[in-house]
Amino acid sequence: MRMLQRGVTEHGSWEYALRAPHPLLAPYVRGGYAGYRQEMHAPVRRVELPHAGIVLIVGLGPAIDVDGAAHRSFVAGLYDAPAVVTDDGRQAGVQINLTPLGARMLLGLPMRELARRTVALQDVLANDRAISERLATLDSWPARFDALDAFLLDRLERAAPPRADVAYAWSRLSEAHGRLRIGALTQELGCSRRHLSARFGEEVGMAPKAFARILRFERAGALLARGIAPAEVSAICGYADQPHLNREFRALGAGAPAAFATTAVTNIQDGLAFAA
Repeated sequence: MRMLQRGVTEHGSWEYALRAPHPLLAPYVRGGYAGYRQEMHAPVRRVELPHAGIVLIVGLGPAIDVDGAAHRSFVAGLYDAPAVVTDDGRQAGVQINLTPLGARMLLGLPMRELARRTVALQDVLANDRAISERLATLDSWPARFDALDAFLLDRLERAAPPRADVAYAWSRLSEAHGRLRIGALTQELGCSRRHLSARFGEEVGMAPKAFARILRFERAGALLARGIAPAEVSAICGYADQPHLNREFRALGAGAPAAFATTAVTNIQDGLAFAA
C-alpha cells in the first residue's frame, strides 16, 4: 500500500488509499489507484474541472449525480467545461485516471465517443460488468487494487496499440504541457492539420488544439496551487498575458486564478487530476 489515511471531523469520517498500478500499466494510468470511502453528515457538491485524463470510477457505494444523471460506476471522457457532482454525503469506490490513449486501449472504444460525456461503466464494458461485483466482494484496498491489476492487464494483453502518429502527437503535446504550436506538430509529422485533427479526435477525444488548451490549464492550476503568482504562471504556461490566463480560468470554470489554490476542487478525490 502506497498510502492509507483515515480521519474523523465534525463533518463526518473518511478513508483514502492510494497505490501505484502494476508496472506494465503505469504508462496508461495518471497517478495511481485511489480507493475512497466517506460518510459526511450533509450532502456534498463538487465542481469537477477539466483535466487531461479519462476518469474511471468503480462504485462501491450509493450512486452519485454527475451533471444531473445518477451513476454508480462510470467513465468520464475529456471535458472542456466544468461538471457538477453531488452526493448525499456517502461515497465509496475506486478511481483510476487513465491517459486518453490508455483509455482507448483498455476500454476498446474511440475516445470521441466519450468526449464531454459521462457514461455508465456497464455500457462501456458490456462484457466485463463483473469487475464492479468483484471489487464489492473484497474486504481490503490491497485486494481490490490487485483485482484491478489483473482485470486491466488482461484487457491490455488484448488491446490494439494507438496509431503511431496520434501517439507521437499526444506525447509531444503532453511533454510540452500544451505549449506547442499545432502547425509545428503537423510539420514534424508531415501531415495536414485536418488529417491530424481527425485522427487525434478519434483516439484522444478532442482536436489537438483543444487538448493543448486543457494541458495548459492543468499545468497552470498545479503551479497556482503551489503558490506561484498568476503573472508568473501565465508566462510559464504560454498565455499571452495575465488577463488571458484570467479569461481561460473563468471560461473553464475555475474562477479567478488568484483564488484557485484555496478554492479548487479538481475531481472526486479532491486533487488527483492536476499534476505539474
